[in-house]
Amino acid sequence: MSAPQSPKPTPSNQTQNQTPPNSVTRTDSPRQLGAVYVKGMAMGAADIVPGVSGGTIALIAGVYERLINALGSIGPHLWQVYRQQGGIKGLITVWRYVDATFLLALLLGIVTSFATLAGIIKHLLDNQPLLIWSFFFGLVVATVLILLTEIKQWNLSRALLFVVGIGAAVGVSSLPLMTTEPSLPYIFFSGALAICAMILPGISGSFILLLLGVYDHILEAVHDFNLTVILTLVAGMATGLLAFTHALKWLLARYYQGTLALLTGFIAGSLVKVWPWKVDALGTLNSDAIHNVAPWHYPGGAQWVMTIGLMLLGAILVSAVSWWGKRQQQ
Repeated sequence: MSAPQSPKPTPSNQTQNQTPPNSVTRTDSPRQLGAVYVKGMAMGAADIVPGVSGGTIALIAGVYERLINALGSIGPHLWQVYRQQGGIKGLITVWRYVDATFLLALLLGIVTSFATLAGIIKHLLDNQPLLIWSFFFGLVVATVLILLTEIKQWNLSRALLFVVGIGAAVGVSSLPLMTTEPSLPYIFFSGALAICAMILPGISGSFILLLLGVYDHILEAVHDFNLTVILTLVAGMATGLLAFTHALKWLLARYYQGTLALLTGFIAGSLVKVWPWKVDALGTLNSDAIHNVAPWHYPGGAQWVMTIGLMLLGAILVSAVSWWGKRQQQ
């Protein structure tokens, strides 16, 4: 994984004829933008599953730092960036400053996944929970192993941050589900909280929505194209996103290795949530259950051949994504 970029100069330090850093360092070819779109689709597919984070895919695919830097560039100071040249040139300058072409390609990929895969993944979670959780369990285990190799010069503080990340993710995964009927303000709040989780690798935004009791309501709204609910959720997500990414960008720029250790701990702790063998309180199969059991206590048996095979498939896939991400960065 490449080292974090230096913080952008503030608009006041740029001369009128200078171009923002992103326009110099981020000139993407159509092929590169296509790769970003595919990675966005992978992020969207992961975010649909309550327990898997799209941020995990972004981190392993090599676009996480760029995503945080781009989102962290959005703020009130953009008006000053625009005023340097004004008009169409000013808009182009702002577009380049926030790396908007990259963000648009990534967003289109995420939206494509939500539009095309939400129903399929929900069907699999309801009808084949063991198989889909096995796949994602292998994916998450491989992600943790890969990211551990990216942390250089382990010390006590980084080890503690890794443990804190594990504890936080396990704690979130163990919270009881809420069953309240969601109002629009509640959906707005849920969206703001969930987007923060989506940006954090290892903490699933979908699982936060599930905890808050709005996950099924949101899936139904997407399926029925209920614009009132969808736009309320998007507004909440946009609010939480802009507030949260500035802090995360600051941490990555100044304490990259420590932040990476914390994020890797989040991912490792999420293994509790993606454990494949789950039953409800009565010992029967339930895709929304949070009670993990030993494989040999699972109704119908552990199904070792299928589960291990899907775990290996997930591990191979995430290793390929990691290799592809590093190659794109180079």
